Amino acid sequence: MSETGKPETGKSETGLLDGLVVLDLSQFLAGPLAALRLSDLGARVIKVERPGAGDLCRGIYLDADEVGGDSTLFHAINRDKEGIALDFKAPSDLARLHALAARADVVIQNFRPGVAARLGLDDAALRRRNPGLVCGSITGYGDAGPWMDRPGQDLLAQARSGLMWLSGDAQQGPVPVGLAVADMLAGHTLVQGILAALVRRFRTGAGATVETSLLEVLVDLQFEVLTTHLNDGGRMPHRGEFRSAHAYLAAPYGAYPTADGFLALAMMPLARLAALIDLPALADLAAESGAEFTRRDAAKRLIAAQLASRPTAAWLAILEPADVWCAEVLDWPALLRSEGFRALDMLQSVRRPDGTSLRTTRIPLRVDGVRRSGQRAAPALGADTTAVLKALT
Repeated sequence: MSETGKPETGKSETGLLDGLVVLDLSQFLAGPLAALRLSDLGARVIKVERPGAGDLCRGIYLDADEVGGDSTLFHAINRDKEGIALDFKAPSDLARLHALAARADVVIQNFRPGVAARLGLDDAALRRRNPGLVCGSITGYGDAGPWMDRPGQDLLAQARSGLMWLSGDAQQGPVPVGLAVADMLAGHTLVQGILAALVRRFRTGAGATVETSLLEVLVDLQFEVLTTHLNDGGRMPHRGEFRSAHAYLAAPYGAYPTADGFLALAMMPLARLAALIDLPALADLAAESGAEFTRRDAAKRLIAAQLASRPTAAWLAILEPADVWCAEVLDWPALLRSEGFRALDMLQSVRRPDGTSLRTTRIPLRVDGVRRSGQRAAPALGADTTAVLKALT
């Protein structure tokens, strides 16, 4: 349920994808995230796991916490899904899975290239009984080339993408993004393709195969700066020596310590900032043509020394009324306390049949002013096998 007392918008209400059935054969993060977003939009999502351990994500812990014997990570990605257990290598269970696919609208999988075909679960096999089926697939590096069989893991994809050389200061080595950004982007990108395929199917009746990979989405993430690299003679991005926040953007862009916290400054003329924060030395530097680029680090050091002299609130009181692009740098506790975050109503509590509850996020979309919520936590392994097979096979 929503935690702010606002009206509930549970799964009993009609969502944009109400009536669609999605089979989620994937595990870990990227594929299950795509299925989660379709569920948030109203689709009926059936998570299919192998008997025994199930999705290996059940046992991947970000800390020591668990809910009902499964990791909080698993619950965050698989809330509000039904769960069934089928052995993909057992002929009887494989037949059941094909029967489910014949009634489904979407199937999502993230097997390594070639595995789905060996299991008899490739797109062509599934569409023999259901020509309009939309099949979504995520791999690490596509289904061709020398990397196709390499492990499709987020950090490894970041390592191969060039992304790690865009964060951090110049004297540092490669700096990974502190989130599973490839997995998350792949999940969201796959959803875009699936929704487009469903639009075509409603017009023509034709199914589709929608594919992406961790490497493809990370290349796309870098489309602005990579395009610059491709068109300026192959010049490498240059990270700043001091408080670098973007390899290409000029001073003052970055996050700076204040007397009691941190303040982020976005793009603005150095001369204007110098006047607002009473920093003549910065004004002198700003008088040099192109100094915001050529003397980026020197400018940032001057700004940092000045901002460290007063609390964050004092600087915000000066800069915000002047329409300067700035913000206090919040940690999670501060974010959760803030009125700006609370107004979005982005948190909910979901519950397992055993009464165990879990706080988690809600869909980052509002439709007609309403943000939907679910009530169910992630399913116990095979919890809905009997009911689902009875209803859909």
